[in-house]
Amino acid sequence: MEVKNDLPHHIAIIMDGNGRWANARGLPRGEGHRAGAESVREAVETCRQLGVGYLTLYAFSSENWNRPKKEIDSLMKLLERFLRDKLPEMLKQNVRLHAIGRLNMLPASCRKEIDQAIEKTRDNTGLNLILALSYGSREEITDAARRLAAKAVAGEIEPSDIDPSMIDNHLYTAGIPDPDLLIRTSGELRISNFLLWQISYSEIVISPKNWPDFRNADLRAAVDEYARRHRRFGTV
Repeated sequence: MEVKNDLPHHIAIIMDGNGRWANARGLPRGEGHRAGAESVREAVETCRQLGVGYLTLYAFSSENWNRPKKEIDSLMKLLERFLRDKLPEMLKQNVRLHAIGRLNMLPASCRKEIDQAIEKTRDNTGLNLILALSYGSREEITDAARRLAAKAVAGEIEPSDIDPSMIDNHLYTAGIPDPDLLIRTSGELRISNFLLWQISYSEIVISPKNWPDFRNADLRAAVDEYARRHRRFGTV
């Protein structure tokens, strides 16, 4: 089946290149992350203007826990500040926040800000903003398999009942449509353990720009590129 693209309903972004952006300017890596926060704001605003339903941002991977503690602490404080400062804007713009990943690994103060923002925006009906935090797709699939295995052991399901739809419903993204468009910045050509199940048929756009330089016009250009393509779901 071949489908002509229009506006992507769900955009997922691997926000890469904050550190390289900072290094190229002789700045600490933390400055790159702070500059990248402005690109997050623009991405949210652009998706809201375009009428995109879902935007998933790869904000902190499970592998990122291996970075120096000082950098991790800086990232967590930046996330807390971002959520605290942007909450009034999310409420005003009708943005609903979600978070996916092993959130129990985040600092308690960070989880508190996330939980508050999720609760206060839960009735919003505009753009769904999904932050992937302490997220890894292999971990997500492993957690789904464990939940299904526990249900099988408890006699709630038969192993033969397990199908792709059931797995879908046990992922962190249950109830969220698969991404139509995956964007990666910084020119890297890999998926980096991000939404491996969900992007099976996503269109992929690679931008050479580091994330802090990826702005409104770049996101719109990626959406235009998506619209020019014809999606093929297993056909020639």
